[in-house]
Amino acid sequence: MSEIVAIEFEEEIMLLLVQAGAARSAAISALRLAREGRFSEAQQQLAAASESISAAHQQQTALIGLDEGSGKLPVTLILVHAQDHLMNAMLIQDLAGEIIELYRRTAAGGTNA
Repeated sequence: MSEIVAIEFEEEIMLLLVQAGAARSAAISALRLAREGRFSEAQQQLAAASESISAAHQQQTALIGLDEGSGKLPVTLILVHAQDHLMNAMLIQDLAGEIIELYRRTAAGGTNA
């Protein structure tokens, strides 16, 4: 791997980590807001999580493009760590949406509203 590609690779991994971390933080914030009954703000945080996951996915796609599907890029611990962060952020976002809906129903008196 050339030095330029190695630098691009590391930058893409770091951007993936940053976006995944932002998504996770926003989803956790959404849960906390919903627990307090602040559903509008919780939805805004879920939307922010979604935007960050979308950006992280773009970084992931860029990494795949650098690799060209041929194993050109090394599978490093930091890459595995970044992928782990992204998958956890996606899982937390999905669960947060479901839990927030449960909070909303409970606040509405247990109806399906």
